[in-house]
Amino acid sequence: MKYQCVVFRPFKGEILEAVVSMVNKMGFFAEAGPVQIFVSNHLIPDDMEFQSGDMPNYTTSDGSVKIQKDSEVRLKIIGTRVDATEIFCIGTIKDDFSGVINDPTAV
Repeated sequence: MKYQCVVFRPFKGEILEAVVSMVNKMGFFAEAGPVQIFVSNHLIPDDMEFQSGDMPNYTTSDGSVKIQKDSEVRLKIIGTRVDATEIFCIGTIKDDFSGVINDPTAV
């Protein structure tokens, strides 16, 4: 017997929790299971600015919120592209109740 099934397929408008894997001046990449999601700096709240250095991150002006590698974020999918072997998504954290949900540097 042989069969196929869809285990995980994100769709436009879906809210996901993901782990940040890379941060650069263009935005950040996050992973939710097998899916890689890119959040452009245009889709990050305006009060967050890119900080370069040993651990690049996006930080609010008052320093209370920081997005960096290994941060957990809640985001909304605004676009998807399916390749032969991978699924790529574009996300935003400008919506209400989205953004950092766990900061790995918090004590």
